[in-house]
Amino acid sequence: MNMNTLLTFWGVSALFILTPGADWAYAITAGIRGRVVIPAVFGLLLGHALSTLLVATGIGAIVNGSPLLLQVLTAAGALYLLWLGISLLKNPAELRHSSALLTTTSQTRHWLVKGLCISGLNPKVFLLFFALLPQFIDLSSGFTVSTQILVLGMIHLATCSVIYYAVGFGSHALLKTRPHAAQRISQVSGALMIIIASLLLIDQSHHLV
Repeated sequence: MNMNTLLTFWGVSALFILTPGADWAYAITAGIRGRVVIPAVFGLLLGHALSTLLVATGIGAIVNGSPLLLQVLTAAGALYLLWLGISLLKNPAELRHSSALLTTTSQTRHWLVKGLCISGLNPKVFLLFFALLPQFIDLSSGFTVSTQILVLGMIHLATCSVIYYAVGFGSHALLKTRPHAAQRISQVSGALMIIIASLLLIDQSHHLV
């Protein structure tokens, strides 16, 4: 794999990550809560890593070739995102000061699992990987296809880590003196999740017609 290919992929990956979506909404919500941004974003990264592994092991081809399975996964992810969005609208996140940061094992696990579900149950992330990663594979390279996909996936994860942690910690820093603004942004994040979930469900309903 040559450096030009890696840099090109990094640019495309960064543009994808910089596009606000459910991951951004979740990172901002975690940032408003406090230090839980660490396990929350780590959960998002695990979801992206899972998609990379599925494509690298060839399971991606099986899922992509099964419309029914893909529809079930999409519906499950959309319904979960819809539930999270409604929950945020009803109970918007509040700023947590340093003395009230959530650090218990159960709370850490809770935010990690939610992050994993948001990105791991998002078939759009998986399909993007399935369509994007193979375009940067060099068949003349001395590395196997699976190895190249894993390398590209690691680049993507590293970029995700920098951007999502910056979003999470940045939102807390910007909003720590504006509790009312934090609640409104939390509600906007919830609304964004609902919109994304609704679009996914509408798209799936068209496939069923």
